This record gives sequence, C-alpha cells and structure tokens, in this order.
Amino acid sequence: MSRYNTPFEIHVHGEVPLRPEVTFGQLQDALAPMWRYAGARSLADGARSVYEEEPGIKFDAKEHLLQLCWTVRGDEDFREALDEMGMSLNELAAKGAAIEVSFYDADFDEDDDDEDAPEESRDDFIMFFVGPDPAAILQVQRDLLVQDVVGTMERHFDGAELTGVVAEIDKLFARRFDALVSSLDIGKLPRGTGGHGGFGHGGGRKPRHLH
Repeated sequence: MSRYNTPFEIHVHGEVPLRPEVTFGQLQDALAPMWRYAGARSLADGARSVYEEEPGIKFDAKEHLLQLCWTVRGDEDFREALDEMGMSLNELAAKGAAIEVSFYDADFDEDDDDEDAPEESRDDFIMFFVGPDPAAILQVQRDLLVQDVVGTMERHFDGAELTGVVAEIDKLFARRFDALVSSLDIGKLPRGTGGHGGFGHGGGRKPRHLH
C-alpha cells in the first residue's frame, strides 16, 4: 500500500558487485523486503523511486552490478527491512560493498515559521554493509575509514607521513577480524561492525546522489 504522512523520506544509494551467476529472480527475492515495504508486488514495480529523476533500483546483468538510487517514504521500521534484505544480499554479493541510507525528516523545514513545526531535524544517516563473508565486509569498512582519515589528515601532513596511521588502522581491523573468527557466532556481526547495520550517523541533510 502507499505510505502517506510518514515521518521520513528514506534514500538508499550504492552499488553492490554481484556474483556472475546471480539471476534477476534471485535478486528480486533478496530485495523483497525493500520493494514490499514500498507496497509493490514485484521488484519491477517497486524499483521506481518516489522521485522520477532518480534511477531507482537497477540490475545490470552484463556488469553483474546492483545499482541503488531509490527513495521511499517510511518510518524507523525500514531498518528492519534493511536487516532482512542484508542477510539475503550477502549471499549474492561478489565482494564487500557499502550502501548509504539517509533518513530525511519529512516534517522539518528550516524556513518554516510555524510555531508547531519541529525545532530540530530528525535526519539520520547510516552506512549499511553487505558482502560474501566477514573479511570482505571488514575490508570495505577499512578502505572507507582509511579514505576518510587520510583525507582529513592530508590537510596538515604530507601523504607519505601517514603510513604509520594507516598501519595502525590495519592493526585495529586485524584484531576485529581475529575476534570474529574466534567468536562462536561469527555469522551475526555486531551492529556497526559488519554484514549489515549502521557504520555512522551524521546530522544535517546529505544531498541526494543522482546518476
């Protein structure tokens, strides 16, 4: 069913490399929590974003790639659909990938003078990770963290001076992977550290990506 008067516009953005043998039918099953959340009856129907200028959910069979630039109206319960989708998408992924999920407060307007309007936006942003195994997921997390840290520190230091910083980040992820390997529940990664879930939150409104 259509969702009206919902508190958020939820934008999902990213690319997931898929195994060569993955079919449209398998992808439709894996993404069912998302397109069903939108009230659709199939992936073909639910792949359209609420915004016509966004490409929506695309399956590039030639490149073995899932492309996401898709918005749906919803609530916090969308996170449950993400968790369910992530477990299935892990089995189809060829390598680790990050998916950006932005929750835009539909009721907030910075220019609204209405006394009843909310004073602060409830916008939220998470990074959602999928991959064929914990090592692949940790690798993409590590790469993103190195990119962020080096990008920030290069404002003050030469890149060649940061090799020690990168080495320390690698040690942290190596210890995290060792802890996962030794865990009796390696298939269920803690929120914020693996297969799916938030990797970080940020205030303010992130611009939508269109391509």
